[in-house]
Amino acid sequence: AIGVAVMGQTMSLCPADKKMYALRDVTATVDNIPLIASSIMSKKLASGADVIVLDVKTGSGAFMKTLADATRLAETMVSIGELAGKKTVAMVTDMNQPLGRAIGNAMEVQEAVEILRGEREGDLKTVALELASHLLVLGKKADSKTEAMTMLQKAIDDGSGIKKLKELIVAQGGDACAVDDFSLFDQPKIAEDYVSDKDGVLAEIDTEKLGMASSVLGAGRAKKEDAIDYAVGLWVEKRLGERVKKGETLFRIYANDPKKIVDARVLLEQAVTIKESYDGGHKLVYAEIKSGKEA
Repeated sequence: AIGVAVMGQTMSLCPADKKMYALRDVTATVDNIPLIASSIMSKKLASGADVIVLDVKTGSGAFMKTLADATRLAETMVSIGELAGKKTVAMVTDMNQPLGRAIGNAMEVQEAVEILRGEREGDLKTVALELASHLLVLGKKADSKTEAMTMLQKAIDDGSGIKKLKELIVAQGGDACAVDDFSLFDQPKIAEDYVSDKDGVLAEIDTEKLGMASSVLGAGRAKKEDAIDYAVGLWVEKRLGERVKKGETLFRIYANDPKKIVDARVLLEQAVTIKESYDGGHKLVYAEIKSGKEA
């Protein structure tokens, strides 16, 4: 055992969850908070975890668009964890812009690898360290958040983090050589820029529209039988609050089909609002919700 796995619902892990989700789909209750909470927590509890740390998103790119709904979902899941006797923490984090720079399959993996190598900073790393620090403290591997953060940064600096990722890839039947050689990933044939049509400040991003644009390019499925193109996606060049000039690149589009780029550009145009100023209002972490058993 290597102590880590990536998995979803299977016929031997919460098989009823698949049937419940299908029922929610046809009854238009997918966004029902008690049903979301029970679906998510059933898998966490069935896995046998003693400590559960949840990242609950809120904002334009999240399932829960409002902070109130996201907080309610987080509180419900933490309550379920507590009732099951598990140390449970939920962080409510922002999704009013992409957490990282990459939107797409291979691209997101490569960005994560760069973070583990210590080559990239940013919001994605910040949130990952916040979540991991809770795991270390609740799992009694660290006495404090400060000590946990030091341990996590050390795992990046000494290469043990990237080594564990390679172990995970091998254990799950993948090719760990891709971690050291990105050319082994599927490569897009086309790269184009989406540029700003005016001077100003990037004031709003409809992150859901960005996800839709990436999906249109082939990174997601419109129908269950659709094939995923792992090479395509978007690279985010500008963040909220940054000043932009007319003609300056906002997104880099990676694609394999010129026709799909046309459709993606329509969505990108809808996704971005450039104004004279940025009023802020977004935080990376809005709240931390803990159970009584987390101490």
